[in-house]
Amino acid sequence: MPPDTPDGEPRTSARSRLTTGVAWAVLLLGLWLWGRELTEGGRSGAVFGDDSRTRGAAAGTQRLPAAHDPLPGTPRPVKLRIGALGVRAPVIARGVEGHGGIAAPPYSRPGLAGWYGAGPVPGARGASLIVGHVDTERHKAVFYGLSSADRGTRIEVTRSDGTVAEFTVERTKVVRHEDFDAREVYGPAVRGRSELRLLTCGGAFDHERRAYTSNVVVSAYLTGSRGTPAGS
Repeated sequence: MPPDTPDGEPRTSARSRLTTGVAWAVLLLGLWLWGRELTEGGRSGAVFGDDSRTRGAAAGTQRLPAAHDPLPGTPRPVKLRIGALGVRAPVIARGVEGHGGIAAPPYSRPGLAGWYGAGPVPGARGASLIVGHVDTERHKAVFYGLSSADRGTRIEVTRSDGTVAEFTVERTKVVRHEDFDAREVYGPAVRGRSELRLLTCGGAFDHERRAYTSNVVVSAYLTGSRGTPAGS
């Protein structure tokens, strides 16, 4: 068992620390652009262009449900479920660490997902961001299978008021760090829509740099909801 850090979290190996630093630093690169998109409005068109690394090459032949209007209120997300991938994860709010990266969920709890709390809540207008580890030094983590999310996959986010925001995946892409376009990843694809981004590490593991080479980015949009807000 690795020795604990002062905050009680197990100390990771050099591999894990470097992997984390590279991956989450990449995620942070676009946060200011992301916020700008929220205030200036989204783009029209797809979040990502099609290429050989994008799942669902026949995307244009599969009809997806219509977008649902953004949900009222701002209850925080508490649970994430992706039935097709076997994901059932508690969600905790995360911010930005002192070194400038997004504070990932603790390595000691690999089943957690982290919602970037400075952004929109899932179900609200704009693009909300949920991150998670793909693995740790010893275990698979919450987003280990995220790269296999196909177009049309259903994602459910339970919110603190008891409502469930239902999203449909429209695109999954593995983005190399050198190709990471912050505006495309973080900006909403369609003006006024409620969208969700799930992100984790991906691609090959570079043993020389001791880091993953890419990020997996799943883009989904709100297509339904259920439940009645508590107290209504």
